[in-house]
Amino acid sequence: MYRTCIFCTRPLGSNRVIEHFPVGRRLAFDGEKGRLWVICRKCLRWNLTPIEERWEAIEECERIYREMPVRVSTENIGIARHPGGLDLVRIGKARRREFAAWRYMQRFRRRMFRTQGAVVTYYAAVFALDAGVLVLPTGLLPVTGAAVLAWLFLRTVGKVRVGGGAGEDGTPDHGDVIRFRVKDDWSIRLLPDDGEPGFGVEVHKLTGKAWFEGEDARRVAAAVIPAFNPAGGTRGKVELAVEEIARSGHPSRFITDTANRGYRGLRFRAGHIRSFPTTTKLALEMALHEEQERRALEGELWILEQAWKEAEEIAAISDNLLLPAGTDAFFRRHGRESGPRTGP
Repeated sequence: MYRTCIFCTRPLGSNRVIEHFPVGRRLAFDGEKGRLWVICRKCLRWNLTPIEERWEAIEECERIYREMPVRVSTENIGIARHPGGLDLVRIGKARRREFAAWRYMQRFRRRMFRTQGAVVTYYAAVFALDAGVLVLPTGLLPVTGAAVLAWLFLRTVGKVRVGGGAGEDGTPDHGDVIRFRVKDDWSIRLLPDDGEPGFGVEVHKLTGKAWFEGEDARRVAAAVIPAFNPAGGTRGKVELAVEEIARSGHPSRFITDTANRGYRGLRFRAGHIRSFPTTTKLALEMALHEEQERRALEGELWILEQAWKEAEEIAAISDNLLLPAGTDAFFRRHGRESGPRTGP
């Protein structure tokens, strides 16, 4: 097992995450072809590992990759970052359904439990007042009720910066910060748009109607959609939401498809997010979050994909020199069907 880069001879570092291969801070693996590389953090070159050290490590990389919550993938390559400081680069077709179902389940379940706890507390307080267990001074109850209602409808559920860029004189324009309150939820609409990204967001406020498009539409949608899912979702609903995204083929395409469906809401006007099915609102939140992360790491993934193509050509030549005849045919027959084992 080598510990220095074969190109620049600098140390590759170590990790405590992959028990069967504790070398390197960034590992790339291809379970279908049985490849494992250590990516040098200095020169960014891909070091192919010896064949005899790969198999258990590849299985472990696949298992840990699936379990990690922070991960982004394109059609052929994905990257995940472990809290222990290890980056895993997975080569192969993305498994979006498994990824999304596991990743968002904990978030929605915690939200559901918080909502259920608040409901139980509310009814317990009402019962205590009705039974005389809890006594409030005269006049305090209506004042408290009015304050609670005001808080519920006027509290901020989303804040986002829109606009920005360069002004007419070339000076930077930082845009404006828009706050969205609970009362705004009734008027927010997701509508189709001819430009990028294929949808826009319309909001009615007391001062008039606002229309957001382009990058502003993405930001506004990502800020306000979670407010429509205060109770989270059960495992069954999350899985149905993931299936909706899968039917569109891509998170960004799903958002555009949803805007074009024209769900009818208030006054039979199309696009009111509040009128969307529960699973569709959950799917929108997941799709927008995943699209944000994809765009954040888009540049890095593109660089990794180009480096992988070069490293794969070298790896194919290197492995074919060491393996007996007929090995490639064996992988073609069995690699895609079985792949690395993911557990007992």
